[in-house]
Amino acid sequence: MSGRVADTVSTRPIYLDHNATTPIHPEAREAMLPWLGELWGNPSSAHAYGQTAAQAVALARTQVADLIGAEPDEIIFTSGGTEADNLAVLGSGPYLAGRLLTSTVEHPAVALATAVLTHEREWFFSSLPVAGNGRVMVKRAGSRIADPAPHPVNLVSLILAQNETGVIQPVKEIAALTRRYCKSAVIHSDAAQAVGKIPVNVQELDVDMLTVVSHKLYGPKGIGALYVRRGVSLPRSLRVGGGQEREVCPGTEPVALIVGFGRACAVANRDLEEEGARVQGLRDLLWERLREHIPGIVRSGEGTEVLPNTLHIRLPDCRGATVLANAPELAASTGSACHAQTGAASGVLGAMGLSASDARGALRLSLGRMTRGFHIGPITRALTRAWRDARGQ
Repeated sequence: MSGRVADTVSTRPIYLDHNATTPIHPEAREAMLPWLGELWGNPSSAHAYGQTAAQAVALARTQVADLIGAEPDEIIFTSGGTEADNLAVLGSGPYLAGRLLTSTVEHPAVALATAVLTHEREWFFSSLPVAGNGRVMVKRAGSRIADPAPHPVNLVSLILAQNETGVIQPVKEIAALTRRYCKSAVIHSDAAQAVGKIPVNVQELDVDMLTVVSHKLYGPKGIGALYVRRGVSLPRSLRVGGGQEREVCPGTEPVALIVGFGRACAVANRDLEEEGARVQGLRDLLWERLREHIPGIVRSGEGTEVLPNTLHIRLPDCRGATVLANAPELAASTGSACHAQTGAASGVLGAMGLSASDARGALRLSLGRMTRGFHIGPITRALTRAWRDARGQ
Protein backbone atom coordinates (compact mmCIF):
# COMPACT_ATOMS: atom_id res chain seq x y z
CA MET A 1 0.00 0.00 0.00
CA SER A 2 2.70 2.46 0.97
CA GLY A 3 4.52 1.76 -2.31
CA ARG A 4 1.43 2.56 -4.36
CA VAL A 5 0.91 5.80 -2.46
CA ALA A 6 4.53 6.79 -3.02
CA ASP A 7 4.23 6.01 -6.73
CA THR A 8 1.09 8.13 -7.00
CA VAL A 9 2.72 11.06 -5.26
CA SER A 10 5.85 10.84 -7.39
CA THR A 11 3.80 11.09 -10.60
CA ARG A 12 1.75 14.11 -9.55
CA PRO A 13 2.30 17.33 -11.55
CA ILE A 14 5.01 19.74 -10.47
CA TYR A 15 3.10 22.42 -8.56
CA LEU A 16 3.62 25.93 -9.97
CA ASP A 17 0.47 27.60 -8.67
CA HIS A 18 1.45 28.83 -5.22
CA ASN A 19 -0.19 32.21 -5.87
CA ALA A 20 -3.52 30.39 -6.13
CA THR A 21 -3.03 28.50 -2.89
CA THR A 22 -0.32 26.84 -0.85
CA PRO A 23 -0.22 23.48 0.93
CA ILE A 24 -0.56 23.68 4.68
CA HIS A 25 2.84 23.80 6.35
CA PRO A 26 3.46 20.74 8.57
CA GLU A 27 3.91 22.95 11.63
CA ALA A 28 0.57 24.66 10.99
CA ARG A 29 -1.16 21.33 10.49
CA GLU A 30 0.30 19.91 13.70
CA ALA A 31 -0.79 23.00 15.63
CA MET A 32 -4.35 22.58 14.33
CA LEU A 33 -4.81 18.90 15.15
CA PRO A 34 -5.61 19.19 18.90
CA TRP A 35 -8.36 21.69 18.01
CA LEU A 36 -9.94 19.09 15.75
CA GLY A 37 -10.00 16.55 18.56
CA GLU A 38 -9.49 16.81 22.31
CA LEU A 39 -9.70 20.61 22.42
CA TRP A 40 -13.09 21.93 21.39
CA GLY A 41 -13.91 24.88 23.62
CA ASN A 42 -15.72 28.01 22.47
CA PRO A 43 -13.48 31.07 23.00
CA SER A 44 -16.50 33.05 24.22
CA SER A 45 -17.20 30.63 27.07
CA ALA A 46 -16.05 31.65 30.55
CA HIS A 47 -15.15 28.14 31.78
CA ALA A 48 -11.81 26.37 31.44
CA TYR A 49 -12.52 24.93 28.00
CA GLY A 50 -13.38 28.38 26.67
CA GLN A 51 -10.42 30.06 28.36
CA THR A 52 -8.02 27.57 26.77
CA ALA A 53 -9.52 28.30 23.36
CA ALA A 54 -9.40 32.05 23.97
CA GLN A 55 -5.71 31.82 24.85
CA ALA A 56 -5.02 29.96 21.59
CA VAL A 57 -6.84 32.63 19.59
CA ALA A 58 -4.92 35.36 21.41
CA LEU A 59 -1.59 33.71 20.59
CA ALA A 60 -2.53 33.42 16.91
CA ARG A 61 -3.60 37.06 16.86
CA THR A 62 -0.16 38.01 18.16
CA GLN A 63 1.56 35.80 15.57
CA VAL A 64 -0.35 37.45 12.71
CA ALA A 65 0.36 40.92 14.12
CA ASP A 66 4.07 40.20 14.52
CA LEU A 67 4.40 39.25 10.85
CA ILE A 68 3.16 42.66 9.64
CA GLY A 69 4.47 44.95 12.38
CA ALA A 70 1.07 45.49 14.02
CA GLU A 71 -0.36 45.17 17.53
CA PRO A 72 -2.57 42.18 18.39
CA ASP A 73 -5.63 44.34 19.06
CA GLU A 74 -5.37 45.69 15.52
CA ILE A 75 -6.05 42.25 14.01
CA ILE A 76 -9.59 41.16 13.15
CA PHE A 77 -10.04 37.57 12.00
CA THR A 78 -12.20 37.12 8.90
CA SER A 79 -13.33 34.20 6.78
CA GLY A 80 -10.60 34.99 4.27
CA GLY A 81 -9.27 37.63 1.93
CA THR A 82 -12.55 38.33 0.17
CA GLU A 83 -14.33 39.23 3.40
CA ALA A 84 -11.37 41.34 4.56
CA ASP A 85 -11.31 43.28 1.28
CA ASN A 86 -15.08 43.68 1.27
CA LEU A 87 -15.00 44.95 4.84
CA ALA A 88 -12.29 47.49 4.03
CA VAL A 89 -14.21 48.91 1.06
CA LEU A 90 -17.90 48.33 1.76
CA GLY A 91 -17.57 48.45 5.53
CA SER A 92 -15.80 51.79 5.42
CA GLY A 93 -18.26 53.26 2.93
CA PRO A 94 -21.02 54.05 5.43
CA TYR A 95 -18.64 56.19 7.52
CA LEU A 96 -17.29 58.12 4.56
CA ALA A 97 -18.82 59.79 1.57
CA GLY A 98 -17.40 60.84 -1.70
CA ARG A 99 -14.58 59.38 -3.73
CA LEU A 100 -12.81 56.05 -3.89
CA LEU A 101 -9.42 55.48 -5.50
CA THR A 102 -8.17 52.04 -6.64
CA SER A 103 -5.88 50.71 -9.34
CA THR A 104 -6.86 49.03 -12.58
CA VAL A 105 -5.20 45.77 -11.47
CA GLU A 106 -7.05 45.01 -8.22
CA HIS A 107 -8.30 41.59 -7.17
CA PRO A 108 -12.04 41.11 -7.85
CA ALA A 109 -12.72 41.26 -4.10
CA VAL A 110 -11.78 44.94 -4.24
CA ALA A 111 -12.80 45.70 -7.82
CA LEU A 112 -16.34 44.36 -7.42
CA ALA A 113 -16.74 45.98 -4.01
CA THR A 114 -15.74 49.23 -5.69
CA ALA A 115 -18.49 48.67 -8.27
CA VAL A 116 -21.04 48.27 -5.48
CA LEU A 117 -20.01 51.57 -3.90
CA THR A 118 -20.12 53.46 -7.16
CA HIS A 119 -23.28 51.95 -8.67
CA GLU A 120 -25.41 51.28 -5.61
CA ARG A 121 -24.19 53.91 -3.16
CA GLU A 122 -23.36 56.62 -5.70
CA TRP A 123 -19.75 57.12 -4.77
CA PHE A 124 -17.39 58.81 -7.19
CA PHE A 125 -14.58 56.61 -8.46
CA SER A 126 -11.09 57.30 -9.82
CA SER A 127 -8.75 54.62 -11.11
CA LEU A 128 -4.98 54.54 -11.00
CA PRO A 129 -3.61 53.32 -14.35
CA VAL A 130 -0.56 51.10 -14.65
CA ALA A 131 2.38 51.30 -17.03
CA GLY A 132 3.30 48.58 -19.48
CA ASN A 133 5.25 46.79 -16.74
CA GLY A 134 2.10 46.51 -14.60
CA ARG A 135 3.05 49.07 -11.94
CA VAL A 136 0.89 52.03 -10.96
CA MET A 137 2.29 55.28 -12.35
CA VAL A 138 2.99 57.38 -9.27
CA LYS A 139 3.16 60.78 -11.00
CA ARG A 140 -0.20 60.32 -12.69
CA ALA A 141 -1.60 59.02 -9.42
CA GLY A 142 -0.45 62.16 -7.65
CA SER A 143 -2.40 64.42 -9.99
CA ARG A 144 -5.57 62.39 -9.47
CA ILE A 145 -5.19 62.39 -5.71
CA ALA A 146 -4.49 66.12 -5.59
CA ASP A 147 -7.51 67.00 -7.76
CA PRO A 148 -10.47 67.66 -5.38
CA ALA A 149 -13.07 67.39 -8.16
CA PRO A 150 -15.70 66.08 -8.10
CA HIS A 151 -14.93 65.27 -4.45
CA PRO A 152 -11.75 64.84 -2.38
CA VAL A 153 -10.51 61.26 -2.01
CA ASN A 154 -11.97 59.57 1.08
CA LEU A 155 -10.92 55.97 0.57
CA VAL A 156 -7.92 54.40 -1.18
CA SER A 157 -7.48 50.67 -1.81
CA LEU A 158 -4.31 49.57 -3.59
CA ILE A 159 -3.09 45.99 -3.97
CA LEU A 160 0.42 45.46 -2.61
CA ALA A 161 1.48 42.66 -4.96
CA GLN A 162 -0.54 41.89 -8.06
CA ASN A 163 -1.72 38.30 -7.92
CA GLU A 164 -1.19 37.55 -11.61
CA THR A 165 2.00 39.36 -12.60
CA GLY A 166 3.53 39.54 -9.12
CA VAL A 167 4.37 43.22 -9.63
CA ILE A 168 4.80 45.03 -6.32
CA GLN A 169 2.79 48.24 -6.27
CA PRO A 170 3.92 51.61 -4.83
CA VAL A 171 1.63 51.51 -1.80
CA LYS A 172 4.00 53.52 0.37
CA GLU A 173 4.32 56.26 -2.25
CA ILE A 174 0.57 56.42 -2.88
CA ALA A 175 -0.08 56.54 0.87
CA ALA A 176 2.33 59.48 1.21
CA LEU A 177 0.58 61.39 -1.58
CA THR A 178 -2.80 60.67 -0.03
CA ARG A 179 -1.66 61.91 3.38
CA ARG A 180 -0.39 65.09 1.76
CA TYR A 181 -3.51 66.01 -0.19
CA CYS A 182 -6.33 64.14 1.59
CA LYS A 183 -5.40 63.92 5.23
CA SER A 184 -8.67 62.37 6.38
CA ALA A 185 -8.71 59.59 3.77
CA VAL A 186 -8.61 55.94 4.86
CA ILE A 187 -5.97 53.81 3.10
CA HIS A 188 -6.31 50.06 2.58
CA SER A 189 -4.00 47.58 0.89
CA ASP A 190 -4.83 44.06 -0.23
CA ALA A 191 -1.62 42.30 0.76
CA ALA A 192 -2.89 38.75 0.23
CA GLN A 193 -0.11 37.84 -2.20
CA ALA A 194 2.63 39.79 -0.46
CA VAL A 195 2.48 38.78 3.21
CA GLY A 196 4.70 35.76 3.80
CA LYS A 197 6.66 36.28 0.57
CA ILE A 198 8.25 39.69 1.17
CA PRO A 199 8.67 41.86 4.28
CA VAL A 200 5.44 43.76 4.97
CA ASN A 201 5.23 46.36 7.71
CA VAL A 202 2.06 48.39 8.15
CA GLN A 203 3.94 51.21 9.87
CA GLU A 204 6.35 51.61 6.96
CA LEU A 205 3.57 51.41 4.39
CA ASP A 206 1.51 53.90 6.45
CA VAL A 207 -1.79 52.16 5.70
CA ASP A 208 -4.89 52.17 7.88
CA MET A 209 -6.09 48.71 6.89
CA LEU A 210 -4.39 45.69 5.35
CA THR A 211 -5.65 42.29 4.19
CA VAL A 212 -3.81 39.08 5.13
CA VAL A 213 -4.80 35.63 3.84
CA SER A 214 -3.88 32.34 5.49
CA HIS A 215 -3.91 29.96 2.54
CA LYS A 216 -1.51 32.17 0.55
CA LEU A 217 1.21 31.63 3.20
CA TYR A 218 0.89 27.90 3.98
CA GLY A 219 -1.98 28.14 6.44
CA PRO A 220 -5.48 26.65 6.13
CA LYS A 221 -8.20 27.97 3.84
CA GLY A 222 -11.25 29.71 5.25
CA ILE A 223 -9.44 32.18 7.49
CA GLY A 224 -7.82 35.57 7.01
CA ALA A 225 -7.41 38.86 8.79
CA LEU A 226 -7.96 42.57 8.39
CA TYR A 227 -5.51 44.86 10.11
CA VAL A 228 -7.21 48.07 11.31
CA ARG A 229 -4.93 50.75 12.71
CA ARG A 230 -5.68 52.01 16.22
CA GLY A 231 -7.71 55.18 16.07
CA VAL A 232 -9.31 54.34 12.71
CA SER A 233 -13.04 53.67 12.81
CA LEU A 234 -13.72 49.96 12.56
CA PRO A 235 -15.46 49.01 9.31
CA ARG A 236 -19.15 48.28 9.63
CA SER A 237 -19.92 44.58 9.77
CA LEU A 238 -21.36 42.93 6.69
CA ARG A 239 -23.34 40.52 8.86
CA VAL A 240 -25.01 40.46 12.29
CA GLY A 241 -24.46 38.02 15.11
CA GLY A 242 -22.99 37.53 18.54
CA GLY A 243 -20.44 40.33 18.54
CA GLN A 244 -17.19 38.40 18.13
CA GLU A 245 -14.14 40.10 16.64
CA ARG A 246 -15.24 43.48 18.02
CA GLU A 247 -18.59 43.05 16.25
CA VAL A 248 -16.91 43.38 12.86
CA CYS A 249 -16.98 39.63 12.06
CA PRO A 250 -19.55 38.09 14.43
CA GLY A 251 -19.76 34.33 14.71
CA THR A 252 -18.03 31.68 16.80
CA GLU A 253 -14.34 31.75 16.01
CA PRO A 254 -12.99 28.72 14.08
CA VAL A 255 -10.23 28.02 16.56
CA ALA A 256 -8.46 25.30 14.55
CA LEU A 257 -8.23 27.53 11.48
CA ILE A 258 -7.09 30.52 13.51
CA VAL A 259 -4.40 28.46 15.27
CA GLY A 260 -3.14 27.11 11.94
CA PHE A 261 -3.11 30.61 10.48
CA GLY A 262 -1.15 31.95 13.43
CA ARG A 263 1.44 29.19 13.27
CA ALA A 264 1.85 29.67 9.51
CA CYS A 265 2.53 33.36 10.14
CA ALA A 266 5.11 32.49 12.79
CA VAL A 267 6.86 30.11 10.35
CA ALA A 268 6.79 32.75 7.61
CA ASN A 269 8.26 35.33 9.98
CA ARG A 270 11.05 32.94 10.91
CA ASP A 271 11.93 31.82 7.37
CA LEU A 272 11.06 34.92 5.34
CA GLU A 273 14.52 36.07 4.30
CA GLU A 274 16.02 32.64 3.66
CA GLU A 275 13.02 31.21 1.81
CA GLY A 276 12.55 34.36 -0.24
CA ALA A 277 16.15 34.25 -1.45
CA ARG A 278 15.96 30.53 -2.20
CA VAL A 279 12.80 30.68 -4.27
CA GLN A 280 13.93 33.82 -6.10
CA GLY A 281 17.08 32.03 -7.14
CA LEU A 282 15.04 29.15 -8.56
CA ARG A 283 12.68 31.53 -10.34
CA ASP A 284 15.54 33.42 -11.97
CA LEU A 285 17.18 30.16 -13.02
CA LEU A 286 13.91 28.98 -14.56
CA TRP A 287 13.59 32.24 -16.49
CA GLU A 288 17.11 31.91 -17.88
CA ARG A 289 16.45 28.34 -19.01
CA LEU A 290 13.13 29.22 -20.64
CA ARG A 291 14.66 32.20 -22.42
CA GLU A 292 17.33 29.92 -23.85
CA HIS A 293 14.81 27.43 -25.23
CA ILE A 294 11.84 29.58 -26.30
CA PRO A 295 12.71 32.40 -28.71
CA GLY A 296 10.51 35.46 -28.32
CA ILE A 297 9.39 34.67 -24.76
CA VAL A 298 8.56 37.79 -22.72
CA ARG A 299 8.61 38.29 -18.95
CA SER A 300 6.12 40.63 -17.31
CA GLY A 301 7.29 43.19 -14.78
CA GLU A 302 10.69 43.84 -16.36
CA GLY A 303 12.34 46.90 -14.85
CA THR A 304 10.26 46.88 -11.68
CA GLU A 305 10.05 44.94 -8.42
CA VAL A 306 8.25 41.60 -8.55
CA LEU A 307 7.42 38.96 -5.94
CA PRO A 308 10.40 36.61 -5.56
CA ASN A 309 8.35 33.52 -6.37
CA THR A 310 6.40 34.77 -9.39
CA LEU A 311 7.32 34.38 -13.05
CA HIS A 312 4.63 35.72 -15.39
CA ILE A 313 5.56 34.99 -18.99
CA ARG A 314 4.07 35.39 -22.44
CA LEU A 315 4.80 32.69 -25.00
CA PRO A 316 4.75 33.68 -28.67
CA ASP A 317 2.42 32.23 -31.32
CA CYS A 318 0.28 30.11 -29.02
CA ARG A 319 -2.43 30.05 -26.38
CA GLY A 320 -1.35 29.63 -22.80
CA ALA A 321 -4.26 27.27 -22.08
CA THR A 322 -3.16 25.03 -24.95
CA VAL A 323 0.39 24.93 -23.63
CA LEU A 324 -0.81 23.84 -20.19
CA ALA A 325 -3.10 21.24 -21.73
CA ASN A 326 -0.06 19.85 -23.56
CA ALA A 327 1.98 19.76 -20.34
CA PRO A 328 -0.01 17.62 -17.87
CA GLU A 329 3.13 17.14 -15.79
CA LEU A 330 2.85 20.80 -14.70
CA ALA A 331 0.21 22.52 -12.56
CA ALA A 332 0.16 26.24 -13.38
CA SER A 333 -2.25 28.99 -14.40
CA THR A 334 -2.90 30.96 -17.56
CA GLY A 335 -3.04 34.72 -17.76
CA SER A 336 -6.13 36.82 -18.29
CA ALA A 337 -8.65 35.75 -20.88
CA CYS A 338 -9.12 37.88 -23.99
CA HIS A 339 -12.14 39.58 -25.46
CA ALA A 340 -12.14 37.94 -28.88
CA GLN A 341 -14.76 40.27 -30.33
CA THR A 342 -12.92 43.49 -29.50
CA GLY A 343 -9.40 42.25 -30.05
CA ALA A 344 -8.37 43.71 -26.69
CA ALA A 345 -6.89 41.87 -23.75
CA SER A 346 -9.02 41.75 -20.64
CA GLY A 347 -8.20 42.15 -16.97
CA VAL A 348 -4.68 42.82 -15.79
CA LEU A 349 -3.00 42.39 -19.17
CA GLY A 350 -5.51 44.70 -20.79
CA ALA A 351 -4.77 47.31 -18.13
CA MET A 352 -1.10 46.99 -19.07
CA GLY A 353 -1.97 47.91 -22.65
CA LEU A 354 -1.45 44.49 -24.25
CA SER A 355 -3.36 43.35 -27.29
CA ALA A 356 -5.33 40.11 -27.34
CA SER A 357 -2.67 38.44 -29.49
CA ASP A 358 0.06 39.42 -27.04
CA ALA A 359 -1.95 38.33 -24.03
CA ARG A 360 -3.17 34.96 -25.22
CA GLY A 361 0.14 33.20 -24.54
CA ALA A 362 0.35 34.30 -20.91
CA LEU A 363 1.24 31.88 -18.13
CA ARG A 364 1.78 32.46 -14.42
CA LEU A 365 4.39 30.22 -12.85
CA SER A 366 4.41 30.73 -9.08
CA LEU A 367 7.02 28.80 -7.12
CA GLY A 368 7.06 27.98 -3.44
CA ARG A 369 8.34 25.76 -0.65
CA MET A 370 7.60 22.66 -2.73
CA THR A 371 9.85 23.82 -5.58
CA ARG A 372 13.36 22.37 -5.75
CA GLY A 373 16.34 22.82 -8.00
CA PHE A 374 15.82 19.43 -9.64
CA HIS A 375 12.42 20.64 -10.87
CA ILE A 376 13.87 23.34 -13.14
CA GLY A 377 15.00 20.97 -15.88
CA PRO A 378 11.70 19.05 -16.15
CA ILE A 379 9.69 22.31 -16.08
CA THR A 380 11.80 23.78 -18.87
CA ARG A 381 11.54 20.67 -21.01
CA ALA A 382 7.79 20.32 -20.50
CA LEU A 383 7.03 23.95 -21.35
CA THR A 384 9.35 23.97 -24.34
CA ARG A 385 7.81 20.80 -25.78
CA ALA A 386 4.26 21.98 -25.06
CA TRP A 387 4.94 25.38 -26.65
CA ARG A 388 6.28 23.78 -29.80
CA ASP A 389 3.23 21.53 -30.01
CA ALA A 390 0.86 24.46 -29.43
CA ARG A 391 2.30 26.92 -31.95
CA GLY A 392 -0.20 28.07 -34.49
CA GLN A 393 -3.21 26.71 -32.59
